[in-house]
Amino acid sequence: MALSDLYSNCQLLLRWIHVMAGIAWIGHLYFFNFVNLPFQGTIGADIKKVVNPQLITRALWWFRWGAMATFIVGLLLFTQLYMYIPGVGFGATELFSNEQGLTGRAIWILLGMTFGTIMWFNVWFIIWPAQQKILRGVRDGVPADPALPKRAALTSRVNTYLSAPMLFGMLSATHYGAINFVTGVVTIALGLFAIWWAYQTAPKVGTSI
Repeated sequence: MALSDLYSNCQLLLRWIHVMAGIAWIGHLYFFNFVNLPFQGTIGADIKKVVNPQLITRALWWFRWGAMATFIVGLLLFTQLYMYIPGVGFGATELFSNEQGLTGRAIWILLGMTFGTIMWFNVWFIIWPAQQKILRGVRDGVPADPALPKRAALTSRVNTYLSAPMLFGMLSATHYGAINFVTGVVTIALGLFAIWWAYQTAPKVGTSI
């Protein structure tokens, strides 16, 4: 029998939206870093002028709004699970803190949220403004400030590295729970190594599968 209370059904809906938006966001983040950036270095300005305003503009739409939806719905989920007690009102729940202080689950989720918030900020206040200027320059045939592509690419790479430990924090909150200093350091290191390995082993543009 399905659950009938509004609280549980809202939580399921929010989780679904959060995951769907996160897939759109991180999926496009990986597309930009592991596929598009290497590809852009192999094509000329004439091709970029035709392709990028159509391809990159559409990809950036999903990228930035996926980030926004993930961020907002994530805050709603955090509030519902950790800062709201049904029948009582707003306040820290047992999932967030107990007589010993912050729970392991809360530490994990706060870790993930910290990385996620940095990534969201980078998307909306560094990457997207830079890309707007770059695309206008490509469209109008006026080269943008050479520092803009480098700034956007560097920030995007930072987000790519942060994405793996961010996901560790999000998943460990409900699937692992316990945490100490060593566990936190190891998971962050594993996440950073996974992204580094992906950069190192990704096939070069033009090579065969």
